[in-house]
Amino acid sequence: MEVKRKYGIEGYAILAVLFLVLHYALNLSLFSKWSEYVPFARKLTMSIFLIAVILLAGRVIEKIIDTKAENDGIRYNLLRVTRLITAIFILIVVASFLFQNLYAVAVSFGLISLVLGFALQAPITSFIAWLYIVFRKPYHVGNRIQIDGFIGDVIEINYLDTIIEECSGIYLGNDRKSGRIIHFPNSLILKSQVINYSGPFLPYIWNETAIQVAYTSDLKFVESCLLEAAARDFKEQYPDKNPAGNEPAVYFRINSYAWLEAVVSYPVEPEDTTGRRNRILRYALPLLNAQPDKVKFPEGSLR
Repeated sequence: MEVKRKYGIEGYAILAVLFLVLHYALNLSLFSKWSEYVPFARKLTMSIFLIAVILLAGRVIEKIIDTKAENDGIRYNLLRVTRLITAIFILIVVASFLFQNLYAVAVSFGLISLVLGFALQAPITSFIAWLYIVFRKPYHVGNRIQIDGFIGDVIEINYLDTIIEECSGIYLGNDRKSGRIIHFPNSLILKSQVINYSGPFLPYIWNETAIQVAYTSDLKFVESCLLEAAARDFKEQYPDKNPAGNEPAVYFRINSYAWLEAVVSYPVEPEDTTGRRNRILRYALPLLNAQPDKVKFPEGSLR
């Protein structure tokens, strides 16, 4: 990938130098016999030179962004902005080549924009929302978000729409990826609540798992088993992460069916919510079942 980017930069540099040389070479007497075409050719070569310089500058900026950006989300947004600005400057150069009177071009552009503003109101709103996403940063590529009933991981933010890989959904009762792709217009964020799972405890969110136990159970023992299971899984699953400030906790609440619920809350990466819940249960239940005199579960007629 890096070789391809380097080749692009060199190619645009060579193209710019070539057309700049050709632009000044057209003043030579060698081309005097085609004097009626020389002004057009000079304007064309200068326009191509400027386009090559713009593309060269865009590629250089993209390379700087690739190496200096703090994370993939910021990198993605900066690259999108760079490409948009590059395209705008190229359009200006093309317009100046096609039209002699730039004032007339500006007036015509203003009138056309006014007409298109009414005809393309929804796409324009989505584009404005894209600018909001870039500068306000409600979410980045790679974030898990919830918006207007959709839950998923952001995989692409375009000028008009956002693409997420759905999690949960109508076919699943957990947070696993469903395999479906959701496209929604960027304008949706201007009228809907956006929930970003990448909050202040990044990269974790807090989740909890509950099990039912009898009132006669040894609650201290139940608590210790659940904490041990959660701590063991954190150490095995995230060996390079510091658990400080992210320690699990246990609390108890009354269940509507006359049992107690022992609830363990713990930090988890959003994409691992279902897996971590399963592992904690697999670790905790053998510990609890090993002491039937201390822990009673709903079974048989005792429900």
